Amino acid sequence: MKTAMIVLAIVLYMGYVIYVGIRCSKRNKSTDDFYLGGRKLGPFVTAMSAEASDMSSWLLMGLPGVALLIGGFAEAFWTAIGLAIGTYVNWLIVARRIRKYSEKTGSNTIPDFFCNRFNDKNGILATISAVIIIVFFIPYTASGFSAIGKLFNTLFGVNYHVAMIVGGGVIVLYTVIGGFLAASTTDFIQSIIMTFALVIIICFGIVSSGGIATIFDNVRNADGITGLSDYFSLTAPDGSYGFLPIVSTLAWGLGYFGMPHILLRFMAIEDDRKLKLARRTATIWVTLSMAIAIFIGVIGYTFAINEGLYGSFDPERIIIYMSDKIADINFIMAFIAGIIISGIIASTMSTADSQLLAAASSASENIIKRHFWKNISENNQMWLARVTVIIISVIAVFLAWNPESSVFKIVSFAWAGFGASFGPVILTSLFWRRATKLGEVAGMLTGGIVVFVWKYAIRPLGGAWDIYELLPAFLLAFIAIIIVSLLTAEPDKDVLDTFDEVKEEIKAK
Repeated sequence: MKTAMIVLAIVLYMGYVIYVGIRCSKRNKSTDDFYLGGRKLGPFVTAMSAEASDMSSWLLMGLPGVALLIGGFAEAFWTAIGLAIGTYVNWLIVARRIRKYSEKTGSNTIPDFFCNRFNDKNGILATISAVIIIVFFIPYTASGFSAIGKLFNTLFGVNYHVAMIVGGGVIVLYTVIGGFLAASTTDFIQSIIMTFALVIIICFGIVSSGGIATIFDNVRNADGITGLSDYFSLTAPDGSYGFLPIVSTLAWGLGYFGMPHILLRFMAIEDDRKLKLARRTATIWVTLSMAIAIFIGVIGYTFAINEGLYGSFDPERIIIYMSDKIADINFIMAFIAGIIISGIIASTMSTADSQLLAAASSASENIIKRHFWKNISENNQMWLARVTVIIISVIAVFLAWNPESSVFKIVSFAWAGFGASFGPVILTSLFWRRATKLGEVAGMLTGGIVVFVWKYAIRPLGGAWDIYELLPAFLLAFIAIIIVSLLTAEPDKDVLDTFDEVKEEIKAK
């Protein structure tokens, strides 16, 4: 009965998102609709779909898993602070400007925006940015597929690979059918389910652990801990989390400026005057959700000790273990546990669908159509977009084949790649009139290359070099843009005129 009720809840949830995909498919009359929903998203759907697609399985698996570990609270805390600040600032300074600019230049994808912003007739910016999106989004999507595989393997003993393929197949199905509108609508629904899951888990965790006092007693007496303040130390129990690690971790917030799936939500909102409401909604939800996820990790330590799990389990699966325990209470709670599990699936789906669309649009629009099939019909373009989604999904499955892969580590690397490659380019293209095409090319390449070099060649040296690769890559990309832009000719007059027009329109608001 327990398993049946959990499966029922999951099947109902998956059936519903497929139904939403079918409903949304009727509104896809063009690739503009398929990739950007016709720019008709309301403020709440914009806000919640943006943040749900941002948080991914990292919120319900990666973050609690880090916070659960002894010494992990510092990393989880500073990561959350950086992301909360990054969320707010991104909505505050980027959202309205890129909404206006993308509409003004007729841009439906991020590579399109880069290309149209600098009147790049050769498509150099579009091609490079499309390749970067594909390179970093495929492993990002793979992390989501991996999370689904881990989920069903832990709960039902289902083969990891079978579970991953079936779960990924559902994501691909409604994304291929309904496009951006389906992804955004389901993301909004998924954010609600994720919130429900977080609230139920934290309430169950507190009650089953014997209350807050018991939880604090357990962490106070944890191995290697001399007191409560030691466990919750923002510099780690051994003081190893000093100034550089803190700054490095806060740099997670810089990644927001370069996240294609979030920037696309800004471009798709129906009325830019509603961005203030969307910003407040997004910031509050992100902050509260991360705070709850971290505390679930703290509660999870006591749960793991009580259940005899600590030291012999995957900390990223703590919510799955707790959900399984909830399901043991009675058949109603088993159904609720199924909803919680659906929340984890939702967190994965809400990111994977957006990433698939962003990667597919980059491949089909900015590489295949631009360079190999310029006269493609509208109907064939829609089919090309759908086929590209499927191909990218297959590649992601192969990358996620290893069941021991870490969701947190994969997301961390992909986040750095986008933040460093696109963040400085987005900011300078929106706010610096003198930025040039070659300057942006230099920044894009510098950011992407430094992420790889720092991650695999410099950071392993340890000590002062052990800095999250996003920070040095972001700064060096910014410097590259400024130097190359100042050394190259000023942009064409029509490019400067468009920049001035957008600036005046924003001022007029």
